[in-house]
Amino acid sequence: MKKVIVSLFLILSVSVVFAQKKNVSKAKNLTLMENPDFKGAREAILPALSEPTTANLPTTWHVAGMIGYKENERYYLDLSMGKTIDFVKKGEAVVESFNYFMKAYELDQNQVDKKGRPVKPKLANDIIAKIKEYYTEKHNLFYYAATLFDEKKDFEGAIKAFELYMSIPEIPFMKDQVTKDSTYYQVKYYTGLAARNANQYEKAIAIHEDMKDDDYETLYVYQLLYDEYVHMNDTANFVKTLKEGFEKMPQEPWFIQNLINYYLLNNFIDESKFYISKAIELLPNEAVYHYVNAKIAEAEGDKVAARKSYDKTLELDPKYADAYAGIGAMVIEEGQKILDDAAYKSDREFNAAKVKSKAVFKSAIDYFLKAAELNPEELSYKRNLRMLYYRLEMSKELEAIEKELGY
Repeated sequence: MKKVIVSLFLILSVSVVFAQKKNVSKAKNLTLMENPDFKGAREAILPALSEPTTANLPTTWHVAGMIGYKENERYYLDLSMGKTIDFVKKGEAVVESFNYFMKAYELDQNQVDKKGRPVKPKLANDIIAKIKEYYTEKHNLFYYAATLFDEKKDFEGAIKAFELYMSIPEIPFMKDQVTKDSTYYQVKYYTGLAARNANQYEKAIAIHEDMKDDDYETLYVYQLLYDEYVHMNDTANFVKTLKEGFEKMPQEPWFIQNLINYYLLNNFIDESKFYISKAIELLPNEAVYHYVNAKIAEAEGDKVAARKSYDKTLELDPKYADAYAGIGAMVIEEGQKILDDAAYKSDREFNAAKVKSKAVFKSAIDYFLKAAELNPEELSYKRNLRMLYYRLEMSKELEAIEKELGY
């Protein structure tokens, strides 16, 4: 009886194995025929992926990978013929086949014969070629991730696709096959953006920190990193980022402006003076640095030094609108101080002060007019003009400027 049961078990086992091997063949045929049935192929291969005997054969997983590979080819053929395709489904086919190919490669490297001796891999070259294709041809993983990022706003999905792309050069058997070219760093950059959009700020920070020396969009990498540290309320690191950015790109005023803004807001005048002096020493003809120096001097109350720096700014860049406005604001302060100083003096002295201040206020107008001419979009210049016109009882000019401001 025991022998009968064992025999029946062996017959059933052989039958199951035979059935699953038949399913593998069926899936392959459905995939490779002239009008492929990818849905049917997937249904056929699925049981073979879990049945122990066929699940340990590299060919099973290779066939499973070929389904997505060929489906992706069909999508690309339609695209080349001008048809509209679903890049998400195309990309899903690529990801599916990639994972199956990786499993096939692993099994292919560890096959043994009946005597337990290693068998030479048979599928390695084909799998390497296909994974290389997924990496080097943009219509594959790159466009899939880009579609998730730009069109679908599926940032978490985009991260997974981008990271899969970036994993390929790190696969041991792919290291000599592909290189980290400009597309790789473009993908890395967008992975960081996707992480930000997915509110994964720690991940974004890690990516952008790692990109500092990649020589890809370095300015934007530092600016993004600064913004991410600000978002995380990490003052020490956003200040460090600004300092590093300035050291690496002194020609970019953005760093020194934000660094000095932070110092000024927190009343760190000495630090502000140190960095602006360093900036001017490195790039003495950079108008914006002299403008910032003027603001620092104003914060210290040194109007003479501030005016000198504003003048230097305009000498280097006669179209620097904010410098004209800065001088105009100082002139207004001068006029106001004349009135304030005479506030508790005699009527005669106060009236004399009014006449004097009026002349001073009037002299500020030209600076704001010039600023508004150079940058008509900046409304603060026009608001200052409105205040001056009102103060000086210049009704015609006041009416015109209020019309411009929409009052």
